Amino acid sequence: MSIDDLTLPNLDTEQFSVPDVESFNASLSTHKPRFLLLYGSLRERSYSRLVIEECARLLTRMGAEVRVFDPAGLPLPDSEEDTHPKVRELRELMIWSEGQVWCSPERHGAMTAIMKAQIDWVPLSLGAVRPTQGKTLAVMQVCGGSQSFNVVNQLRVLGRWMRMLTIPNQSSVAKAFLEFEEDGRMKPSGFYNRIVDVMEELMKFTLLTRDHSEYLVDRYSERVESAEQLMQRVQQRSL
Repeated sequence: MSIDDLTLPNLDTEQFSVPDVESFNASLSTHKPRFLLLYGSLRERSYSRLVIEECARLLTRMGAEVRVFDPAGLPLPDSEEDTHPKVRELRELMIWSEGQVWCSPERHGAMTAIMKAQIDWVPLSLGAVRPTQGKTLAVMQVCGGSQSFNVVNQLRVLGRWMRMLTIPNQSSVAKAFLEFEEDGRMKPSGFYNRIVDVMEELMKFTLLTRDHSEYLVDRYSERVESAEQLMQRVQQRSL
């Protein structure tokens, strides 16, 4: 068949639309970008938390509003009802945010259970609200030994599953115990510079996409499904 044949017999033309530049002409928000930051360790000297605190300082300096979620006291997924105070707090922050930063230690070659549990408490949808869809995400990890990228690769998969816009840049801090002063502040290094890079990029992507996130994640398949469900409800009412 020739590519010149543009017949599309399986296409629902009522739900099909051609993306265009005009669709991005939404009015721009003027409030501070809102970021939720998550870390994956409960240790008293948690290096993933220390990285997140540096990220919070940088984002605040860039003009953002920042919230850091403390996972202490968050129950294991499905071990409590979703009315648990820590679960409610996490979900409310997810909805409030326009972008997020996730940082986990690497444990046995993977993200920690503490990190995964936080995401597992957040469903793809809460009624008509999708807590994570279309929001920007930066992923980071800290390593006890040599540098690896196992965790950031996993977090990227998780971010995609949660329908988030994961930025290209990322950070992996090797031998994290050598990178911080006694007071918890990060030493000057290439690792610190990379964290600044990631926060700059996150801020830029968030400013570019936050007013267009609904349009960016609008899907033809979901429009077709919604139209079919509406038709079914109309038919049922007429019986």
